[in-house]
Amino acid sequence: MKKIVYMDAAASWLKNQSVIESESDFLTNSYANAGRGICERASNVDKMIADVRHSVANFIGAEPKNIVFTSGTTDGLNRIVNIIKNSEKWFDKKPVVAVSDLDHHSARMPWQAVANAGWCDLVVCPLDSELNIDVDNIPACDIFVITAMSNVLGAAQDVERIIRVARQKNPDVITIVDAAQFVAHSKIDVSKFDCDFLCFSGHKIGADTGVGVMYIRNPDDFYPDKFGGGMVNKITDSGKWILNQAPEKFEAGTLPLTQIVGLGKAIQLLSYADDSSKLMRYMHDELSKIHGIKILTKPDACVLSFVVENMHVLDFGVMIGAHDICVRVGNMCASWIHKKMGLDGSIRISVGPWNTHAEAEYVIETIRKMVK
Repeated sequence: MKKIVYMDAAASWLKNQSVIESESDFLTNSYANAGRGICERASNVDKMIADVRHSVANFIGAEPKNIVFTSGTTDGLNRIVNIIKNSEKWFDKKPVVAVSDLDHHSARMPWQAVANAGWCDLVVCPLDSELNIDVDNIPACDIFVITAMSNVLGAAQDVERIIRVARQKNPDVITIVDAAQFVAHSKIDVSKFDCDFLCFSGHKIGADTGVGVMYIRNPDDFYPDKFGGGMVNKITDSGKWILNQAPEKFEAGTLPLTQIVGLGKAIQLLSYADDSSKLMRYMHDELSKIHGIKILTKPDACVLSFVVENMHVLDFGVMIGAHDICVRVGNMCASWIHKKMGLDGSIRISVGPWNTHAEAEYVIETIRKMVK
């Protein structure tokens, strides 16, 4: 089999064999639908979901009732818009929603869509000279979308401080944290963040695609955005209904059961103590020596983004791919930060625990030859 150097961990984490085996074992020996039966097999699946939900809650410092399974960060961030819109609080008030140029498309576009429809007003939180959220100039707002780590710049934002300052401007502000990139590199503690919502995807930390987590601090204060089986307790003759308690009331339909199995295993395996940061710093230092390369990220960033003088990023992607190296090229679904830097796109290297120093040397030498 051809040897591929995979340095695109920020796009999707490679799967540990034990994650694959756990999903395979579930499908082969334990599969049944959840919340749909009382036989032993179905009951075991219900217990599996409860166990993984508890693990996820412990993973981010929450309670199981705060954890809603989704299909990923994009799904969660879009659903949050509708969950908030359903609140009676906004029936006679037009909220101000703050976003920033660090945002991924899925964090900002849903709010831009409802702003375009006239439901809210959108303001853009400024960035400082280091392209971090400018904590000294956070606008007063009713809803604040916070990207905990840009997938282009790879710098962790001080979410705790940002939210503290936002609450000084408006104690009732609803805060939403996009932790899709952050979760693979730093420990999350939602109680310290003091956030109202937070989302991340399983595939960013070694689980399968198709599963994500939406944290809701006060789920009893919000009404569901989706309806169907599993979330309703009783439907009355008058056409009204009694919903199940959170988090089930937000989980209409069949959950991504196999992926939830893998998520539980991936969380067990995740470690923040590998050598990835050393590898990234080495590659940053070596690339900085190559004439014609402009590095966009700091030496201690969790990703390494750059551009090459007089070379389109897509051309770079094709050329390096011919050497069996996988990196990300393009706008990273983060158009605003590229526009802020005067760029159409960039090249991004991101590593995982599977990458070796020898692979890093090979990538650097390949880029050196390409740029020449």
